[in-house]
Amino acid sequence: MKQKFDIIESTCIPLPLENVDTDQIIPARFLKAVTRDEKFFGDNLFRDWRYNADGTPKKDFVLNDPRYSGCILVAGKNFGSGSSREHAAWAIAGYGFRVVISSFFADIHKNNELNNFVLPVVVSEEFLAELFDSIAKDAQTKVKVDVPAQTVTNLATGRSERFELNAYKKYCLMNALDDIDYLLEQKDKIEKYEQSR
Repeated sequence: MKQKFDIIESTCIPLPLENVDTDQIIPARFLKAVTRDEKFFGDNLFRDWRYNADGTPKKDFVLNDPRYSGCILVAGKNFGSGSSREHAAWAIAGYGFRVVISSFFADIHKNNELNNFVLPVVVSEEFLAELFDSIAKDAQTKVKVDVPAQTVTNLATGRSERFELNAYKKYCLMNALDDIDYLLEQKDKIEKYEQSR
């Protein structure tokens, strides 16, 4: 969903697992879907971890734990590895996550998140460990992600880190523009250039 990014402050859902690949994020059987409906993919985010074979929720999976909520997913190192399926980013966005924090993202998945209005925030392993610790102690721990300043702050400890964000993608996120929207915004400049040739 296209939403402008500015300052996001939210509680978090912790997923302290490393090497979570795109098949775990959205199983391959859902790639045959002929829909881009956000709810469909969001409902099937982490499907095999979230639900039993009969469709009942697994009580021990974090997305089914009523203590945790929010639009920020805090994930272990190497998030989004595996195949390059964009459906994984669709599922994350469809569930309602706006930010994913990890110490490392697979490159293709990171770009897929950015293209689908989910902000991947790369932090140090020390910051990530502290954040998991804060959330374990208090499920209501909040994180503030300041997109203009490119900082992320654990509000339980006050510790902040700066994160990298490509200037073009930052502009697009802050203005709720996808790549086509951005080109259309530049239409007058493009036409002027074409006329000068």
